[in-house]
Amino acid sequence: MRVQARGVLSKESPFHAIEIERRALQPEDVLIEIQYCGICHSDIHSARGEWGEVRYPFVPGHEITGIVKEVGPAVTRFKPGDRVGVGCMVDSCGECENCKRGDEQYCVKGNIQTYGSVDRYGQYTMGGYSTHIVVKEDFVLRIPDALPLDKAAPLLCAGITTYSPLRHWQAGPGKEVAVIGLGGLGHMAVKLAKAMGADVTVLSQSLRKKDDGLRLGAKAYYATSDPETFRQLAGRFDLIINTVSAKIPINAYLELLKTDGTLVNVGAPPEALEVNAFPLITHRRSFAGSCIGGIRETQEMLDFCAEHGVTPEIEMISADEIDAAWERVLKSDVRYRFVIDISTMRQS
Repeated sequence: MRVQARGVLSKESPFHAIEIERRALQPEDVLIEIQYCGICHSDIHSARGEWGEVRYPFVPGHEITGIVKEVGPAVTRFKPGDRVGVGCMVDSCGECENCKRGDEQYCVKGNIQTYGSVDRYGQYTMGGYSTHIVVKEDFVLRIPDALPLDKAAPLLCAGITTYSPLRHWQAGPGKEVAVIGLGGLGHMAVKLAKAMGADVTVLSQSLRKKDDGLRLGAKAYYATSDPETFRQLAGRFDLIINTVSAKIPINAYLELLKTDGTLVNVGAPPEALEVNAFPLITHRRSFAGSCIGGIRETQEMLDFCAEHGVTPEIEMISADEIDAAWERVLKSDVRYRFVIDISTMRQS
């Protein structure tokens, strides 16, 4: 099946209108007509080869929502017309300990990413900057009716990437949670932690987005460019979520944790982060990482967001505006997630 897409042809290439091949429907497959796709900073890192070599043409996009058009004969959970989503994974081994536990994101053999992987059929995966996608039923999410499809799209990466560590480290009433950075991931971390009942503080370079942070649910907002911030907040937090995909002075942030507190990195900077032992051992602190969530947890997150009215702040763009949107992402000039209206791709 040939479908329309937007892809880059090299690390420096702008986006081009291209056609890509989607596999014929297998018994357990779902064919989805994509309606919306969010733009994640990971799309840019990946397409520009900053996380390793990639094959071109390259079609990014792993925050996908759409409508089921057709299902294979073995599909039992979806039917044509259903509202569905696809996140960062489209397959895994299903046999290792992590997969059996519902942590497919940590598949021992390596999960198959929505783009930039070779799937079990030998095809190079292409993402959601396209009109249709074929995905194994086990990796398709149901979008609750209470969530608009456009606003649900960023939940498939930005939402689950922040929900998973907040749940794992038990953010909730009585917990002091700090969020480093108020971008696509950070604004979701604030909304979700607030909905879980935690007291939320934003730590950002400047106070430029302070009004937004407080509106989104933070009780406090501090500028990390001010050295007084680190003196004032020393030993304050049970949990810190670092959403920044750039090198930061991580040791200074570790000092903001209480005894037994944890700093979780969900941002993925290409540079190494240097961690000293002393901020950790002096107060039994932990420095951890977290990567999206499994399919079961992602569905839980979508249901949680529907129940609590949690949706991202989005800016809608057409397929012809992707290049400009990427440049704005690199300048942190988006509040707070771009979403591509894929119908504009079908019209062009």
